[in-house]
Amino acid sequence: MRLDKLLWFLRFARTRPLAQALVAAGHIRLNGRRVERSALAVRTGDILVLPLPAGVRVIEILALPGRRGPALEAQACYRVLDGAPANPIAAEPAPPASDPDRPEQPGDHSS
Repeated sequence: MRLDKLLWFLRFARTRPLAQALVAAGHIRLNGRRVERSALAVRTGDILVLPLPAGVRVIEILALPGRRGPALEAQACYRVLDGAPANPIAAEPAPPASDPDRPEQPGDHSS
């Protein structure tokens, strides 16, 4: 499967032209080698290094998807190797509702 198509199917790029631009810019590594051709073939077991807004992501391709399906279907086709969670937003801890050590300030009306 073509690299640009895979990035689009796995939802690492919103559109296929954006996936092609990402590859053409030389930001993607496939099995440790920098890639600049979006038509390069990707197989199961290959390791991809992707720069994302949240940071660099290292993934292993487990299966080649047949379509751009739902996010859960796409996530089943790869495994994250860099230790980061698959969904970085879900991994962020929720901020505390209030700080029990902080004395109540004038003007704070929580009731």
